[in-house]
Amino acid sequence: MTLLAKAYIIAEIDVHDAAGFEAYRAGVAPMIAAFGGSYIVRGGAVTALEGDGPTSRIVVIEFPSKAAAETFWHSEEYAPVAALRHGSAHSRIYMIEGTQP
Repeated sequence: MTLLAKAYIIAEIDVHDAAGFEAYRAGVAPMIAAFGGSYIVRGGAVTALEGDGPTSRIVVIEFPSKAAAETFWHSEEYAPVAALRHGSAHSRIYMIEGTQP
């Protein structure tokens, strides 16, 4: 049996419309769970240990596999919710595969 590596969506989010972003947060949280994802980091305090720290909100979401993360990201359900984020924040978002278990 082959075990799949988990995948992580990591986002740096600079919110410029708090009300619009709150609508995004309310819509995206249950959707992430429905696609098998869970929040690991959701905007907590950041301490820079080397170099400059980020100036925006950091979010890390864990998915059971890269395929699960991609299915969420490209889903028809997520598209209108993503539009809320696009209208309320500037984001840099990455997907990173984790190590094998």
